[in-house]
Amino acid sequence: MRRLVRQLVVAALIAGVSPAGIAYGTAAMQTTLAADAYEAGHKDVAARLFEHAARAGNRLAQYRFAMMLRHGEAHSLEANAEWRWLRRSAGAGLPQAQFELARMYDEGAGVRQSYAVAAEWYGRAALQGQPDAQARLAALQLAGLGGEADPNSAIRWFRAAAGAGHQDAQRMLSQLYEAGHGVGRDPVRAAYWRDRANAAPQKSPHLNESKLP
Repeated sequence: MRRLVRQLVVAALIAGVSPAGIAYGTAAMQTTLAADAYEAGHKDVAARLFEHAARAGNRLAQYRFAMMLRHGEAHSLEANAEWRWLRRSAGAGLPQAQFELARMYDEGAGVRQSYAVAAEWYGRAALQGQPDAQARLAALQLAGLGGEADPNSAIRWFRAAAGAGHQDAQRMLSQLYEAGHGVGRDPVRAAYWRDRANAAPQKSPHLNESKLP
């Protein structure tokens, strides 16, 4: 029944009804409707709903709208809109938004590059168990980017990401144990992590945003 109602609401939006005119649902429900519209290929409707829910404070909608802006699937008259919505979502604690905001600073994409700021946001996402953030934070710490080199902390984050199945982290751990860099040289552990990386199915290095809660 709920699915049917959602479909009817999306149909009304496709017909041109403003999101503000939809009485059904909270910002969370409008975010769900936006996801339905996006999956159905109605990206203009999805963008309107995500933006509407984002302005109401829904952190997932803020993240999804930012990603649509990044990929040219939505538009905004606000300056630096992608950064603004990611920053709001990241500040509200969504780990994937924290990771993507960190990447912007890491790569200097649309902002002044800052490894220190990147490390801060990677760290927030890493503490919430985001494997990509854990692996990239470890790489920054190992290289001394954004702060002093900290091999011990880097190893801990590589282990956390590797334990979650992050293949790049598994390969890096294997290399570190093989070379004895930051850890005692251990060919057995090196082989273990190399085998884990080679046995794991190939995955995108970044989490699939459609799987977010």
